[in-house]
Amino acid sequence: MSLRISLALAALGIAALTAAVWLGPTPLADPFANDEATRTIVWDIRFPRALTAWIVGAALGLSGAALQGLLRNPLADSGVLGLSGFAALGAVVAFAFGVALLASLAALAFALIAAFAVTTLGWSARGPASLALIGVGISSLAGGLIALALNLAPNPGALADLVNWTLGSVEARSLNDALLAGAFLLAGGALIFFAARGLQALTLGEEAAAAIGADLPRTRLLVVLGAAACAGGATAVAGVIGFVGVAAPHLVRAFAGHDPARLLLPSALAGGAILVLADMAVRLLPTDTELKLGVAAALIGGPVFALIAARLASRGGDA
Repeated sequence: MSLRISLALAALGIAALTAAVWLGPTPLADPFANDEATRTIVWDIRFPRALTAWIVGAALGLSGAALQGLLRNPLADSGVLGLSGFAALGAVVAFAFGVALLASLAALAFALIAAFAVTTLGWSARGPASLALIGVGISSLAGGLIALALNLAPNPGALADLVNWTLGSVEARSLNDALLAGAFLLAGGALIFFAARGLQALTLGEEAAAAIGADLPRTRLLVVLGAAACAGGATAVAGVIGFVGVAAPHLVRAFAGHDPARLLLPSALAGGAILVLADMAVRLLPTDTELKLGVAAALIGGPVFALIAARLASRGGDA
């Protein structure tokens, strides 16, 4: 079943990418025409943007599925462990202090710092609740440090750029941006898939998983580092985009099953397709100013998050 749903989601992603290249404010009779104007619109503007959206969505969907399996909580994503918060902090520091060109690298570096802190503090933690609490503390620290950086920023003119970045967008992204996010998706994805058997064992509970020989500290380390690479790369390229990491695994769980290892690939493919479609929608909306992708994700994802939480509450917390 998971193979069939993965193939279907891959086909959906290809269809979404094709539609994103074809459709836009400037109509194209033939997106594969050989004239210079069409080549510029398709290959310099629309395709890099759509590809970046797919990679960012896949990274968020994959990291969300992995962290949900690790914490055994279907509402978990990279924000729960403070990974997205610290990635945002890195970019905020770069923008606030006038080195915007280093914002992407700073976001990646700070996401890895958060991963190091989580794994170091949580090395001896027992149970997913302890690890989640450590993440909540790190996320709160990131929020406080962001406020401090804004307060002390010597370059107030950079705050407009910072606001745009925190709203999340893949507008005007190039193939280099897609390659950067893709490199970290591949690196983080490799770490997460190496932890797949450990995630599978965790469905039995930590004591049972340890009893059958699962290396739980190694599983935590691989998942947290992998999620940090995915979330850091996504945030570095597209800014802050929430809810995809929660929604994508939830949407495919009914088809791919509740095995977290089998949920990883479908969640990545679903996240990619979701974000391409969402970005295509914001491009096609008849507004004077283009709606930011992160805003659209929040407007759609907020109610979805509430519905998931209500559904879990009605089932007594069962995923």
